Amino acid sequence: MMAYTAAAAAATSVSGRAIAQIGAQPTRIIFPFTAGGSGDALARLLAERLHAGTDQPVIVENRAGAAGRIGVQAAKSATPDGKTLLLTPIAPVVVYQNVYSNLGYDPVTDLMPVSQVATMEFALAVANNINVTSMKELMTWIKANPSQANYGTPGAGTLPHFFMVLFGKAAGLDLQHVSYKGSAGAVADLAGGQVPMVLTTVPDVLSLHKASKIRVIAVSGGKRSTFMPEVPTFVESGYQIKGDSWYAVYAPAGTPADMVERYSKIMADGLKTPEMMQAVNAIGLVPTGTTPAALRDIQKRDTAFWAPAVAASGFKPEN
Repeated sequence: MMAYTAAAAAATSVSGRAIAQIGAQPTRIIFPFTAGGSGDALARLLAERLHAGTDQPVIVENRAGAAGRIGVQAAKSATPDGKTLLLTPIAPVVVYQNVYSNLGYDPVTDLMPVSQVATMEFALAVANNINVTSMKELMTWIKANPSQANYGTPGAGTLPHFFMVLFGKAAGLDLQHVSYKGSAGAVADLAGGQVPMVLTTVPDVLSLHKASKIRVIAVSGGKRSTFMPEVPTFVESGYQIKGDSWYAVYAPAGTPADMVERYSKIMADGLKTPEMMQAVNAIGLVPTGTTPAALRDIQKRDTAFWAPAVAASGFKPEN
């Protein structure tokens, strides 16, 4: 939270300087969700880094709604003059085209990759009142309490939802999904014992896990999380599934390639500095920083990876 507060203050300072610079049009980073949380904090850290690298004002614009689609559509429709960037989590550019029949944008043709900037794993956390400390004990509890085997996620159609579909298939379980409107409600009910297990991102449960108010019993990455190395992966627990999430920066299609390359280098170089690495780690994320071509390959790979889980879920959005 200290890192988030510092980042927010820095970005606010940038906004103030932008107003003071008459005639200077600020570059904006659209974040398609509300303020607060690790993604918003990351956007503000990137804004400060871009400001330092370009000597131009940079602001963060929160354009929440429709599970991130409104913000992505705003970025798509922006003038491709290098003054608009989009910071988005994985789902709006990898999953949604397999979910929504009228998405309003094409994540491949309407957006230009700039850089993947951070990754994060998913975490399966259980409530203290079910007395479970491992995946083996969870399986025993589920068999003994099949009617209570519900799991919460930040929402229907999110990657945690689809990951739990993969887990259910791998474990031969018919788990009941409880959809929340964001991770905060799901984690609060988990801590209160209203739901026995929740799958969400590591940053969402890290502090409560460390405070022993909930227990994380598995993480989704190919290796253990640097933030909770005592917790095994799903693979280590005997389930051959893995997957992670990420944040990446895009620009509207048609943005000059030299500007895209410049922004990409500023962010990638910045994310390798000790200061940025520490700040990004402090909000539960692992900094990366890639070239535009590398992000394009990541997006293509993960689109293919998640498509079967989306299909298997049978999820049909309301709009």
